[in-house]
Amino acid sequence: MNLGNNLFQARKKAGLSQETVAERLGVSRQTVSKWETSETVPDIYQAKKLAKLYNLSLDELTEFDVDVKEIEEVIKKTNEEKEAKVNWTNAWGKKYPILIKYQDKVDIMRYAKEIRRLLNSLEKEYGFNSLDSMIVLKDILYHEWKDNK
Repeated sequence: MNLGNNLFQARKKAGLSQETVAERLGVSRQTVSKWETSETVPDIYQAKKLAKLYNLSLDELTEFDVDVKEIEEVIKKTNEEKEAKVNWTNAWGKKYPILIKYQDKVDIMRYAKEIRRLLNSLEKEYGFNSLDSMIVLKDILYHEWKDNK
């Protein structure tokens, strides 16, 4: 994404019109339009005002990704009650069909036993509760996979 698109997406996410943004910043609507089409860029002072107006940090504004922001907002709003209602295997299985198929092929008990050993180790060695141990192990698995692909 480019800065202009980031500005456009952040403005839309904030529910503001170009006219409203222009009024609040003391510039013309055409100026806001030029920023959003990457014809020009706001100066640092205007960029800081834009970030504040959109409730973002300057870094977030320059790297704004509406999809990532929406995911982060959903995560913030998710509680245990909502989480319990979701069948995560089926939900993720739509994107990753292996989650639906592997149960008939994999010796689940063997892997579950090893995972339980790792979780117990995290709890014992670092004093994590069971949820924190699971989150830490999941993060380690993700980074190991990502770093070695």
